[in-house]
Amino acid sequence: MKKRSVRDLPIAGRRVFVRVDFNVPLKDGVIGDDTRIRASLPTIKFLLDAGATCVVLASHLGRPKGKPNPGMSLQPIAARLGELLGEPVGFASDCIGPEAERAIASPPPSRVVLLENLRFHPEEEKNDPAFAAALATLADLYVNDAFGAAHRAHASVEGMVRLMPDAAAGLLMEKELQYLGGALTTPVRPFVAILGGAKVSDKIEVIENLIPRVDRLIIGGAMAYTFFKATGKPVGRSLVEDDKIAAADDVMSRAAKRGLELLLPLDHVVADKIEAGASTETLDVNDSAIGSRMGLDIGPQTSALYASALRDAKTVVWNGPMGVFEIDAFAAGTIAVAKAVAQVDGTTIIGGGDSIAAVVKAGVADRITHISTGGGASLEFIGGRTLPGVEVLPDA
Repeated sequence: MKKRSVRDLPIAGRRVFVRVDFNVPLKDGVIGDDTRIRASLPTIKFLLDAGATCVVLASHLGRPKGKPNPGMSLQPIAARLGELLGEPVGFASDCIGPEAERAIASPPPSRVVLLENLRFHPEEEKNDPAFAAALATLADLYVNDAFGAAHRAHASVEGMVRLMPDAAAGLLMEKELQYLGGALTTPVRPFVAILGGAKVSDKIEVIENLIPRVDRLIIGGAMAYTFFKATGKPVGRSLVEDDKIAAADDVMSRAAKRGLELLLPLDHVVADKIEAGASTETLDVNDSAIGSRMGLDIGPQTSALYASALRDAKTVVWNGPMGVFEIDAFAAGTIAVAKAVAQVDGTTIIGGGDSIAAVVKAGVADRITHISTGGGASLEFIGGRTLPGVEVLPDA
């Protein structure tokens, strides 16, 4: 997965279009978390230091359904980026046409210009050739630093790259491919994968791709209940995907055939409703006392088992929480796993918003080797899918 790097581009005196991922939490113009904005800084600074005349940034934000929505404007992000860079960032009130051209006119008033939300145009998600061509006229070179959008074949991610004279991966994209690609192709062993979250259907490709690669597979979250139902365990009203029971059965038999250690919860925290203050009880997963309640977190025995399974690991990939992590009563299992991952003496890679929130909440984010900025993209990548935004970039 060696792609051409921004380090290999002839940058001096050129205008560079950078696809970034500024899809951040934004409410009433206030940014809830600027992690993704900060993640773009190394590439932007590299381009400026290398003599780019203008760094043209483009991103989507939210799902505006192909029309302008003031609540999803990138203008507040331009202001925050300017604070982080320590220099003014220009803002274009459109991503193509006269407004965009005026904002990046030579010599530009700002060395960095952020274009308005790409998804204000329906053509972005349709990968429309004319829209891609309009974007391509804005710069001399193309850099993709938006790993979080690389699984989408959109105009700014895939279509326009084919129209640019030169293209490369940004420093963040390079880092994502290095860590995720390395884990899949040349992991230091033992290699342990932890998968959580609500649905087996979201992770089935990932599980299938990991079975021949990992030394241990840990499963938690609501997706465990589809496996439990497949083995005849009582599940109460826990979330089960009945149409995926056969798939769960197949995963278990394939793991057994390979001699792969597949770990499922031993105990769980159950409650009759998903809300703070609900009455909870910790039960063995074989205990029918679950009745009509739901399993909403892994229990302490499971947390200890999973921590023990991580003790000798040298490569760990984790995606998805162990329970309904947003509610404190059901967060202990996810926090315990976060702390156990942080103690691993090796390479640890985390993807997915909830897993990232968990390491932040547990106070161990600085002890994780790589925190992926792309939840969906990292899942698809680990699942063995080709990402259009990566595939289209020239090889190194």
